[in-house]
Amino acid sequence: MAANRPPPRITASYLENAAVHYLERFAASTTGLRRVLMRKIDRSVAHWGGERADHMTHVDAVIAKLSRLGYLDDQAYAAMKTRALNRQGKGSRAIRATLAAKGVEAETIARALDGLAEDQAEPDLEAAIRLARKRRLGPYRAPDKRADTRAKDLAALARSGFDFDIARRVIEAESPDALEAMLD
Repeated sequence: MAANRPPPRITASYLENAAVHYLERFAASTTGLRRVLMRKIDRSVAHWGGERADHMTHVDAVIAKLSRLGYLDDQAYAAMKTRALNRQGKGSRAIRATLAAKGVEAETIARALDGLAEDQAEPDLEAAIRLARKRRLGPYRAPDKRADTRAKDLAALARSGFDFDIARRVIEAESPDALEAMLD
């Protein structure tokens, strides 16, 4: 928004249009969309005056309508985000934390992780191998440097949400072929 241009006044139609426009560009959870709309309200209230609470019914109505129409579905969002984060090499702990920060409920996160487990035998192991390949950790590192960087490699996997057992299995694998054999 331009610095000299005031924020628009909040109306029900403005909030609905803003929500649809946002969802056209980004996937969002119900809580995430609520945060976006509340920021718009806060900017408008700060400039034009009024009370934030006066607009809460409009936000609730917009979210209910978009959920009813299927534009806003926390379960579908969680499943999509879970698959994407897993492909990026994130472990289930990191996925759980990311979705919780986006406002997705614990039960919805658990169902999304269960869905991932149905598609892959060991989703955390596959993601850890993907991350090790991408970041050249463990068996993907030069053999003469592996011993010196073992702790650093384990820490990198731990920060990405993998438990010690999976991190150790990946980092201590003899070769990339041995990692691929673990998946088969």
